[in-house]
Amino acid sequence: MTSDTSKRRGLLIILSSPSGAGKSTLAGRLRAWDADLAFSVSATTRNPRPGEVDGEHYHFMAEDDFKTQVADSEMLEHAHVFGNFYGSPKGPVQNAIEDGRDVLFDIDWQGAQQITNSALGQHTLSIFILPPSIPELRRRLETRAQDDAETIKGRMSKSWDEISHWGGYDYVLVNDDLDQTEARLKTIIQATRLRRLQQPHLTDHVRALQSQFEEAK
Repeated sequence: MTSDTSKRRGLLIILSSPSGAGKSTLAGRLRAWDADLAFSVSATTRNPRPGEVDGEHYHFMAEDDFKTQVADSEMLEHAHVFGNFYGSPKGPVQNAIEDGRDVLFDIDWQGAQQITNSALGQHTLSIFILPPSIPELRRRLETRAQDDAETIKGRMSKSWDEISHWGGYDYVLVNDDLDQTEARLKTIIQATRLRRLQQPHLTDHVRALQSQFEEAK
């Protein structure tokens, strides 16, 4: 009897980019493409803002509880930003990938590095999105009309620090055409889902083939 060839391990799909390169738009398109693709809900010690729902927008935690989870290695990655802690709880992610569901992370290079070096690092797929040019990056930030001039200036100043870490990712895509970049992302994900490590059933299948081979002698 052969093993179940439909069962696979899920992936931790990491998307990173400087602000304005199209990462959030691409993440939204990936989730529309695959309804089973889960989005990692971060934990934070900051207070909820109006309209935010615990467990949907963030997992809101007391600072002591957050620090305890970090000490117990229950956070895949974490950072201290503007006086609050943020992190990615390991439990829900581990449960998802064991169930064969992929989890999408929209994080910076520091978080990506922590996840890649974590206990689940062997199941990561990291992708960095580059803009076609710095002038185009600025144009996108200005035309989306979400930030004032001072905020855009700050995002542009931070952009090179983000871009300088492109070499630490499995794949790097230049987002000069959104549809083409989306198509390339899907191709990468579909191929990585077939990676030997993501198919634990293969060991049993090969053992079954070996038994059949011995019986046929």
